[in-house]
Amino acid sequence: MKMLLELLLLINISQHALAVVVEVNEGERSVLLPCQYSGITPEDPTMMWTRNDLDPNSVHLQREGRDDLRGQNQRYSRRTSMRRDALNTLDFSLTLRKPQLTDSGNYTCSISFGREELRLTVIQLQVKDQQEEVKVNEGLEFVILPCKTKPYLPEDTTVEWTRSDPELMMVHVYANEGDQLNDQDGLYRDRTTVNEDLLRTGDLSLTLKKPTERDSGGYICTIYRDKDILRQKVVLQVKVYQVVVDSGVESVQLPCKGILHLPKDAKVEWMDNNDKMVHVYMNGSDEPEQQDEFYTDRTKMNEDLLKTGDFSLTLKYPTVTNSYTCTVYSKEGKILLKKQVVLTVIVPQVVVDSGVESVLLDCTTTLKLREGATVEWRDAYRKVHVYQDGSSKPEKQDQVYRGRTEMNKDALRTGDLSLTLRYPTVTNSYTCTLYDRDGDILLKKLVVLNVRVPQVAVDSGVVSIQLPCETTLELPHDAKVEWRDIYKKAHVYEDGSDKPDKQDQDYRGRTEVNEDLLTTGDLSLTLKYPTERDTQVYTCTVYSKEGKILFKKAVNLKVNVCQVEVEEGEESVCLPFKTTQNLPEDVVVAWQSDEMMVHLYENGSDKLEEQDQVYRDRTKLNKDLLKTGDVSLILKHPTDDDNGEYSCEVSNRDDNRTNRIWRHKIVLLKVKVPQVEVESGVEYVRLLCHTTLHLPEDAKVEWTDNYTDVEISNRKVHVYENSSDQPEEQDQVYKDRTKMNEDLLKTGDLSLTLKYPTGGDSRTYTCTVYSVEGNILRKRQVELKVGVCQVEVEEGAEFVQLPFKTTKNLPEDADVEWKDSLNRKVHVYENNIDRPAKQNQFYRGRTKRNEDLLRTRDLTLTLKYPTDGDNSTYTCTVYNQEGNILLKKQVKLKVAVCQVEVEEGAESVQLPFKTTPQNLPEDADVEWRDSSNKKVCVYQGGSDRPNKQNKDYRDRTKMNEDPLKTGDLSLTLKHPTERDSGGYICEVSKNGRIRYKTVQLRVQIQDQTGDITIPLMAHQFV
Repeated sequence: MKMLLELLLLINISQHALAVVVEVNEGERSVLLPCQYSGITPEDPTMMWTRNDLDPNSVHLQREGRDDLRGQNQRYSRRTSMRRDALNTLDFSLTLRKPQLTDSGNYTCSISFGREELRLTVIQLQVKDQQEEVKVNEGLEFVILPCKTKPYLPEDTTVEWTRSDPELMMVHVYANEGDQLNDQDGLYRDRTTVNEDLLRTGDLSLTLKKPTERDSGGYICTIYRDKDILRQKVVLQVKVYQVVVDSGVESVQLPCKGILHLPKDAKVEWMDNNDKMVHVYMNGSDEPEQQDEFYTDRTKMNEDLLKTGDFSLTLKYPTVTNSYTCTVYSKEGKILLKKQVVLTVIVPQVVVDSGVESVLLDCTTTLKLREGATVEWRDAYRKVHVYQDGSSKPEKQDQVYRGRTEMNKDALRTGDLSLTLRYPTVTNSYTCTLYDRDGDILLKKLVVLNVRVPQVAVDSGVVSIQLPCETTLELPHDAKVEWRDIYKKAHVYEDGSDKPDKQDQDYRGRTEVNEDLLTTGDLSLTLKYPTERDTQVYTCTVYSKEGKILFKKAVNLKVNVCQVEVEEGEESVCLPFKTTQNLPEDVVVAWQSDEMMVHLYENGSDKLEEQDQVYRDRTKLNKDLLKTGDVSLILKHPTDDDNGEYSCEVSNRDDNRTNRIWRHKIVLLKVKVPQVEVESGVEYVRLLCHTTLHLPEDAKVEWTDNYTDVEISNRKVHVYENSSDQPEEQDQVYKDRTKMNEDLLKTGDLSLTLKYPTGGDSRTYTCTVYSVEGNILRKRQVELKVGVCQVEVEEGAEFVQLPFKTTKNLPEDADVEWKDSLNRKVHVYENNIDRPAKQNQFYRGRTKRNEDLLRTRDLTLTLKYPTDGDNSTYTCTVYNQEGNILLKKQVKLKVAVCQVEVEEGAESVQLPFKTTPQNLPEDADVEWRDSSNKKVCVYQGGSDRPNKQNKDYRDRTKMNEDPLKTGDLSLTLKHPTERDSGGYICEVSKNGRIRYKTVQLRVQIQDQTGDITIPLMAHQFV
C-alpha cells in the first residue's frame, strides 16, 4: 500500500493539470468539463468536483458508482451528472446543465482515497453573455458568420460550427487541417466554407451560401485548442421580403427572382406557412390539380419563367396575412433556389360597444356589376348573408344571423355591398365575396369586427355579483329574457316569471333578476356565490313573442381565484366555500389537491377511509353544511408541504334533471414559514414552536431538517419520546448540539435549542408531534438562515485575519481548532500551546494566533501570504477538556487572483510569489505551469531543471537563488510577448501540496500610433 501511495503522489506531481479553459454561452443546454485519469485506481476511491470559492464547495461527488450529493451546493441541484461507469472508463468528466453567468469559476476534479487526495485537473469555466448579431435580407448570395481568435493556432486545432437553436445541428467541421463534413446536417450540404489558412490568420469565420429565413438562429463557433475549449456565439437573423396590401385589392404579386438559364425540367413550387400547396409549375406548365383548393383559380405565374428567372406569383383577392415560400428544384430533387415572402393584408377594423342596436360592415366597389351577380358575407365558419337574383336569401344564411342582417337595395347598381349587423356581441372577422353569374370571383374583402364587452371583476367569496344590462327600448310585456354563458342557459324569464326548470344545473338557485324588468328596462342578472369557474362571457338576449331578437348585450365576468395565506404553526386554516342553502340530502362534497382526496362527504357523513393519508385526522367540515350551504374545509396544522391548489366539488345525481346541482370552487393555499436569522459564531439559536393543545403524556416530538439525497431524506435533528430525549435516533451532525425544554408536553413549548449554528445549518426544520398511535397532533416549520462572515483581500497582502471574538468566558484548558472546507486542520491550539505537527502541511508556518487568546477571548487567526489557493470557508471550534463544543464560528475567505501587466518588448516580467520559508522542505519541488498545462519552470533537488520545461520557455525563465530558504518563489519571464498572456500557476509539493498560487499575466501591445492595446487572454475571443 505504501508503494501505491508513493506512486500516486508521483502521479499527482507529474500529471497535475493547470486551469484548462472551457467557454460556453449562457442559455446553452449543457457544457462538459473534461477530466480523464490514466493512473492506477486505488481501492474504494471517491471522485470529486469542487469549486473552492463557494460554500459548501462541493459541485458533484461520486463513490462506488453512485452519486453522493448530500453536501452538494444547492446552486447545482439537479444540474450535474457524471458517467456511471467512470471508474471503468477513467473518464471523470462532469456535465453541467443550463450554464449560468454565476457558474463561471475554477472547478477542480480530484480523486481521494482514505486521507489522501489526488488533484487531476482544474477547469476554468467561463459562461459568457456576449454574442455577435448578424442581420441580412433573404436573397443574398452568402452571409459571413464572424469568429476570430489569436493567430498561429496549433496544427491539431479543431474548429466546429454548430447550430444551437431551434435544435442542435452540425454545420461545419474543420480538423486535421481540412474540412470534415461527414457529420454535416443535410440542411447545410454544399452551402458552407471556411477561410483558407485559418489556423495562421485566426479567422475562423463561416461563409453560409444562399441564406433563407429558416437559417435564422443561434450558431456556436467552438475551438478545441490544446486542452482549452473556446466558444463564440453568433445569432443570425435572415429577414424575409415583405409585401403589404389592403384587403379588397384585386391581386398582389409575390416577387421571386433568381438564377437564369435553369434546366427545362426544373420544378417551381409555392407553399404557404400552413404547408398548403399554393402553385406548382412542372414539365413546362402549371399543375392546378396539385394546388390546395383554397387557392384554386386564384394564382398565376409568368410565361417562360425558367428562361427569365422570374418566378413571381400573382395571388388574386388576398384576404389573409401569411408567409409564402418559393422553391426551385432540379429533376433530382436538389434545391436550386429558395425564397420567402411575407404577405401582410391590412384589414379594416370596426369597433363598437356590446349592446348597440346595429353596426355597418363596409364593402364598396367601383366595378360595373351585371345582373346575376351574387354577394356572399361569411364569418370564419358560417354564411352570414346571401344577396342573389336582386334580393336577400334568408333561407341560405345560418340561423345565428337570421333576422339580424340587411343589405342595401340596388346593391349591384350602386356598388355598395355593405352589411348591417344587428345586436353584435362577439368579435369576429367577416368576408364579403362578389361572384359573377358563372361563379367566378370578382371581389373579395375582409372586415374585422371588434365588439368591446364590459368587464366585471370580483374576488371569489363575495355573496353575489351583478352583471349589468340596461336598455331604453320599450319592451313588450310578453317578451322573453334569456341569459347564457358560452354554452349553457344561466337564467330564463318568460311569461312574466322565472323558469328555473330551463336553466342549467350549475346556476340553479344562484340567479335572480329584478322585478318589473321589462317595464324598467333593467335586465341585470344577480349571480350568487360566484367562483372562478363562473369566469365567462354572459349574453343577455331579449326576444319578442314571435322569437325575433329585440335586444342583445354581452358582459365579461372575471372571478379571481380565492387565495388564503396563513403562518406556518397555526392550529388550523379555513379554506372557504359558501354556496346556496338547503342543499339536497344526496349531495356529495369532495375536496381534492393534486389528485389526492383531502376530504369526502357522502350520504350525510364523512368518508375518511377515502382520504389520502397525508390528510388523515387533519380535516373537518362544518355541521349542518347542507342546511347552511357552508362547505368550507378546516385543515389542521398547516405546513409548507400543504402549499398548493385545493378544489371542492359539490354535486348530486338526482334522476330528476330539475333537481340536479353542481358547484365548484378552487382555493389557493399559501403557508408562510417563519424565518430565524443569526450570525455564525453565536452560542445557540432557538427554533420556536408552541402549542395550546393538551398533549398526551405518551406523545412523541420529532424535529427533522429538509436535507435530502439518494440515501437520506429528512435527517432527525432531535427526538423526544417516552418522556425523555432519544439521542441514539438523531443524526450524527446534530449529536450533542440540541436541547429541548423540560415538561415540554405540559407547557406546550416544543422549541428546539441548536448549539453552534454554522452556514451548513441553514435549512428548513420541522417539528412534528405524534400520538402513540402515530397520528399527527401538531406540525410546524421554521426556516433557519445562518450568516457567514466574509473576508476579502487583495492578492499580495502579507497576511489576512480571520476574525473571531467572543464575550463568553472560556476555561483556561480549552482547545481551539481551525479547519478549512476540505476538513484540513489549519491551526491547532491544545493544552495552552500551538500544535504545528497536527496542522496540514499546506498551512504549516503560515498561521498565527493571538497571545493569551483564551483570556482575551480573541480567537482570530492570522494567515500569512494568502493566495487564491486559500479560498475556502474556515471553521473555528472551541472544545473543553472533555471534548464538548463550547463555541463554533465560520469565516469565508476570498483572495483575488494576482494580476500582472507588462508592455510587449520589455526585457522581462516578474510573476510574484512570496510565502513563509518556515517548514518548506529543502527537497520540495517547485513547478510553474501555464494555462495550457505546459511546464514553464521546474525547480527540483535544489536546482532548476531546464530539461523538464516546455521548449517555448527554454532559456526564458529564472527563479531566485535558494527559493525554498527565502520563501520567494517568484518567476522572472524574459522577453514577454502577446502570446504569453494567460494564467500561470505555481505549486510547491512534497507528498502533497504545500503552497499554491495563480498569477494572471497580460502583455500589452503597442500599435503603430503609439497607443497601448490590451490583447485578449489566451482563452478569449474578439
